[in-house]
Amino acid sequence: MIKVAGLSKSFGSITAVRNVDLHVEKREIFGLVGPDGAGKTTLMRMICGLITPDRGEITLFGKSLAHIEKLKENLGYMPQRFSLYGDLTVMENIYFFGAMYNLDRKIITQRADEILELTSLIQFKDRLADKLSGGMKQKLALTCALVTRPDLLILDEPTYGVDPESRKEFWKILYRLNREGKTILVSTPYMDEAELCTKIAFIDRGRIVDTDSPAKMKEKFPYRILELRGALSDPSIIKDVPGVLDTYFYGDKFHLVIDNFHGCQERVVEGLGETGVSIESIKEIPPSMEDVFVSLAQKEEVV
Repeated sequence: MIKVAGLSKSFGSITAVRNVDLHVEKREIFGLVGPDGAGKTTLMRMICGLITPDRGEITLFGKSLAHIEKLKENLGYMPQRFSLYGDLTVMENIYFFGAMYNLDRKIITQRADEILELTSLIQFKDRLADKLSGGMKQKLALTCALVTRPDLLILDEPTYGVDPESRKEFWKILYRLNREGKTILVSTPYMDEAELCTKIAFIDRGRIVDTDSPAKMKEKFPYRILELRGALSDPSIIKDVPGVLDTYFYGDKFHLVIDNFHGCQERVVEGLGETGVSIESIKEIPPSMEDVFVSLAQKEEVV
């Protein structure tokens, strides 16, 4: 569905995307995950034909991006920031967007009603876009991206800044669209959303560091994780305990990254006891996607 080979893009002295290879299969929910400034938006815009790469090739639906004018009706793009018209109603925005693709007004109306039912916006079709909540604005943007009935959806951080409940609703919609046959490329800064993808690519400093399913990425994690609860006046002392490779806050707890060898956990617990740290509980847990991505980001820094 999407093939990218050797793609690079620079803006002046800043290299936003570096020699990226990417392959998104039909009917995947492919997640592009990485920190702010990693190159996610630049990569997506190049795939959509909105930015010309310096080097590399992009293929959509088996055709070169040189045919983007013929391909664009089968491609739905949702930019990172809400880009519709606040002084137009929900339906007026949809009519405007559909007209850009030369769709008949009757066809737009029919499709809009179907999609607005799906996104639970049907009762707000006459409301001004500026009067919608953040989550509803994102649903409107998705509705506009779907009005051409594309097979491929490219969504740039579609739930950024949206409340958790609206994020859940949005992802339910994406799963339903995927079951109906849509291929979805989505970028996200949220690790819980990365877990929902069938495959993910971690991008940092313009490079793809690793690509795999969430489950396999966690299987490949080379360390062990201890979850620590306790009163720590100086968390940095944990890093001096033999066997502890890294430590960071994780909600109201600490995650300790430790060496993967027999007896390491016991040595860490003993070492913590010698520091005088008051431990409420400590246990080994499976690595989370956040643990994996912290490790990948540090690996990229070393490279």
